[in-house]
Amino acid sequence: MDENEHLDETMPTPIGGETIQTAPVSDPAFDEAPPPPEKPSGKRWRFWLAAGFVAVAALVAFIAVGAFLGYRQGIKERTQFEAAQVESAVQEQYALGVQDMEAGRYEIARQRFEYVLENAPNYPGVTDRMAEVLLTLNATATPTAVPPTPTPTEVPLTPTPDLRGEAELFNHAENLIADRQWTEAIEVLETLRMKNPEYRAIDVDGMFFVAYRNRGAENIGAGNLEEGIYDLTMAEQFGVLDAQANGYRTWARYYLTGASFWGLDWKQAVYYFEQVAAQYPNMHDGTGWTASQRYIEALAGYADWLDGQGEWCAAEEYYNAAYELSGNEAYREARDIASDNCN
Repeated sequence: MDENEHLDETMPTPIGGETIQTAPVSDPAFDEAPPPPEKPSGKRWRFWLAAGFVAVAALVAFIAVGAFLGYRQGIKERTQFEAAQVESAVQEQYALGVQDMEAGRYEIARQRFEYVLENAPNYPGVTDRMAEVLLTLNATATPTAVPPTPTPTEVPLTPTPDLRGEAELFNHAENLIADRQWTEAIEVLETLRMKNPEYRAIDVDGMFFVAYRNRGAENIGAGNLEEGIYDLTMAEQFGVLDAQANGYRTWARYYLTGASFWGLDWKQAVYYFEQVAAQYPNMHDGTGWTASQRYIEALAGYADWLDGQGEWCAAEEYYNAAYELSGNEAYREARDIASDNCN
């Protein structure tokens, strides 16, 4: 039996003699095309877009809030710092006022205590000290000789007040102000006010303002900073200070505050004299040191302090600033040494 007969015997015969065509074997993994990727619906897309906007807005708000809080904290720290400086100046002026009292310089002591009362009215002991100073000044004041007035034999029923004395004082004060004799004008105006407080009160107030304002500016220009501050503060009781006079007083206060830190806290001295030197470089006190000179010396003093602390990079910066402003070779050499240590 040949090979074909053997195959015929082993292959099953289709029922009814029909030939069955066998379907080819297939793999669904290859035959079926993969489904297209699912596209996000419109609602879901809008949801994620809105969520993104919310996240960005929240981040911006967070940054803004952080910046605002930082700004508020900076303002608070600066306010506290300035309050501390005023408190320090008040303490110093009170202590100096007590020393002036003990040395018999009652007028200067009065000015110092007035500064304390202006900035710290409840400062312990200042009211009693001021009262003591005023009593002493009034007790030691030299009275002005007044010729005796004859006793009238008859008194009119409706006497007419004699204003010639007031008018004469007023005119004299006007002439003194025209001649820029501020101190003498103030003395005459005080006499007039004691004699008759109602006499041309508005005009007298204006003359007081002019005399105190100009004497204060001249005092500050001459290096009498405390006296100048006192005069400008007195002028303010009779009128509104102009910007120039108010600036004089502000920078004089800064100068005195910076001087109070001299040799004690160079960083604070640098801060205050930097402000004054920029606005009023030639302002000086009784020592004759101008604000610009003190600023340079304060820079060098702070650089020395930083160098002693081993902060050479910072010291280099301040030595360099002092050198650029002064051209002093000693500062350049100190800068170079600090620079070598910094590197």
